[in-house]
This record gives sequence, structure tokens and C-alpha cells, in this order.
Amino acid sequence: MKKNMGIADRVIRLVIVIALLTLYFTGVVSGLLGTIFIVASSIFTLTSILSFCPIYAALGVKTCKVDFEAK
Repeated sequence: MKKNMGIADRVIRLVIVIALLTLYFTGVVSGLLGTIFIVASSIFTLTSILSFCPIYAALGVKTCKVDFEAK
């Protein structure tokens, strides 16, 4: 599994996680929407930690720096 997420992408996802969890734990959202927020937060956290997004891989997107090999 090669990394395909850059630092900025990972930080943005973690900021979104903080926002979603804050909305859930303060009681602003609950029920089905709250459950969706928890699931989305879990997925965003996991992909940020691993620096790998399966959707990016399927679409061929990379937001990390490209490693150039010396010839």
C-alpha cells in the first residue's frame, strides 16, 4: 500500500474529524446523522493515519509529493 495522501490532505481530514465529533458529542446532531458522522470520522482518521485513501487509489489521484528517482 503506497502513500497517496499529502500532509495538507491529512490535516484537512483531521480538522473535519474534530468538527464532526464536536457536533456529535455536544448534541447538535444525533440519531442516524450522528451515526454517519461517527462512521465518517472513523474512516477519515484511519485514512489520515495510514496516508492512504482507497478512493484516491481507484481514481489514480495522489496528493503527496512525487518521489523522483535519480538516473
